[in-house]
Amino acid sequence: MHVLTASLCLFATVFIYFLSKRLSKKIPIMIFSPLIISPLAIILIIYLFNVDYATYNDGAKYLTNLLGPATVAFAVPIYKNFHLIKKYAATIVFSLVFGVIIAFGSSYLLALLFGMSSETIYSIVPRSVTTPIAMDISTMIGGEPNMTAVFVIITGLAGSVVGPYIIKYCHINSPSARGLMLGMGAHGCGTSTAFTFGELEGTFSSLAMILAALVSIIVSELMML
Repeated sequence: MHVLTASLCLFATVFIYFLSKRLSKKIPIMIFSPLIISPLAIILIIYLFNVDYATYNDGAKYLTNLLGPATVAFAVPIYKNFHLIKKYAATIVFSLVFGVIIAFGSSYLLALLFGMSSETIYSIVPRSVTTPIAMDISTMIGGEPNMTAVFVIITGLAGSVVGPYIIKYCHINSPSARGLMLGMGAHGCGTSTAFTFGELEGTFSSLAMILAALVSIIVSELMML
């Protein structure tokens, strides 16, 4: 029974995702984004059918395991467009260093403004970095890594949904600017969205996600001094 339920959970997750993608193409507004509809629908199904997380994860873990190969695959477009990365190297590095400092600083000040505990503050600070590295940084600076993972997911979802509207209404036409913005602001989710704009956007977003993580580790080390 456990195996059957786990298998149904896997099938339901894939089905809901593809269904939500079709829905978002027919109704292209923010609230119908697969990044919003899919998690909400899955949570609702788990709740209604009283499926515990361990059982759900036994099926869905196969999708989670694909994150590793998918991340490594980002290296392919980076390699193909390496000549452009070399051309804009100084701009890329400056943008990402500035972006990481703004992300850390704004998170810290906002959390401080709302009177959050020090543990919560240090859990929020690395929210603009991809999840595995954000959790390590959180542990390093005194945060709660599980809490950090939640903030990272919320940031990624919000950035990937709002990002295209910012690009549209601010008339951001440069593929490198689009990609760097989505990769820095919404890491993995943003990179997925960037590839919907084009290969160049996806390339720069992939690069931003990777380099932002490295810069974040350096900034975190400096915070500990």
